[in-house]
Amino acid sequence: MKRKITVILMIFFCFILQSTLFQQLAIASIAPNLLLIITVSFGFIRGKREGIWIGFLCGLLMDLSVGTMIGVNALFYTSIGYINGCFYHIFYDDDIRMPIFFVAVSDLAYGIAVYATMFLLRGRIDFFYYLRRIIIPEVLYTLVITILLYKIIYRLNQWLEKTELKG
Repeated sequence: MKRKITVILMIFFCFILQSTLFQQLAIASIAPNLLLIITVSFGFIRGKREGIWIGFLCGLLMDLSVGTMIGVNALFYTSIGYINGCFYHIFYDDDIRMPIFFVAVSDLAYGIAVYATMFLLRGRIDFFYYLRRIIIPEVLYTLVITILLYKIIYRLNQWLEKTELKG
């Protein structure tokens, strides 16, 4: 129970940061995707089950904040959490390269999925413009933040595992 409450608080904290502070720190209207970092990290560290429920919660928060089509981001984030959870068995404690790689691939896939559902279906077919101006810069900005945030998530997970073993 302590784990779930802690993770939910972290999700809400990152959601608030992503919606407020990082919108002010946006570079060319591009902000990092903190909720994607959380989804990928916990999926990779803890497995499919945790990746799914964290991804669903993060996606639902995104859907409720954007308000265009409820459920689309929840589906995307849930899928990202599940897929990253499939790589749980190759998780190594001291290696940050794998989580950075998975965040990059996941953010790229998320950007393409958003393009396909939000823009392509409306007849906006300039994919390479969207890729160059939005997807790639967001991936790069998210990767920079991942280096810092992943360490916090990893340490939080270690602390939660220690308290679960004691309890």
